[in-house]
Amino acid sequence: MLKKHIPNTITLANLTCGCIGIIACTKGDLATASYMIWLAAIFDFFDGFTARLLNVSSPIGKELDSLADMVTFGVLPAFILFSMQESLTTGYLPYISFSLALFSALRLAKFNIDTKQTNGFIGMPTPAAAFFVSGLVFWPTSSWLVNNPVSIAAISIVLSLLLVAPIPMLALKFKDYSLRNNISRYLLVIISMILLVLFDKKSFPLIISFYFILSLFVAIKNKRTHDLSK
Repeated sequence: MLKKHIPNTITLANLTCGCIGIIACTKGDLATASYMIWLAAIFDFFDGFTARLLNVSSPIGKELDSLADMVTFGVLPAFILFSMQESLTTGYLPYISFSLALFSALRLAKFNIDTKQTNGFIGMPTPAAAFFVSGLVFWPTSSWLVNNPVSIAAISIVLSLLLVAPIPMLALKFKDYSLRNNISRYLLVIISMILLVLFDKKSFPLIISFYFILSLFVAIKNKRTHDLSK
């Protein structure tokens, strides 16, 4: 049936964005590379949504999704960081950027076999790390965060470690829409929208930073609640 191929076609559109983004990096067009991450994220959402809507979910779709995510949210942001560093320094330091691609592969492989990540994430999701990197492209070149090769190398390492860190992270999955059960998710959406309005394309590092801090706060709160209930 034709409809069973629709989700996989959308996933391949995600992968296509990753390939185009990498080509853009090689030409020094980091803005287009970032746009490809954002467009790919839309495809990444709709492939799963479409599969559930059409009731055509399949094991091959899950594997294909991870392969596409590896390129778009792992290799592409690593190339962006590498390009940013290479414009600032020579030598081996820019190659640290590819730690993000390596740890993204590890993160996705762990996700595929981990049954504990159905309602949330353990470690930062690869799209979140990719969004962080994509926003850096639009920061002023005078900013210490993007005009220093050491700071970019540090970003690469920190994001890489967060991908595999045993830290529960929020997922925007609503079992219901009550405020009581979803206050952290609503807060994430509202603050993200405010940051996006205030800082436009530069907002993504701030949004992802807030996402991490909020997830950490919720994880600590849940652990305390669980300990008190024993």
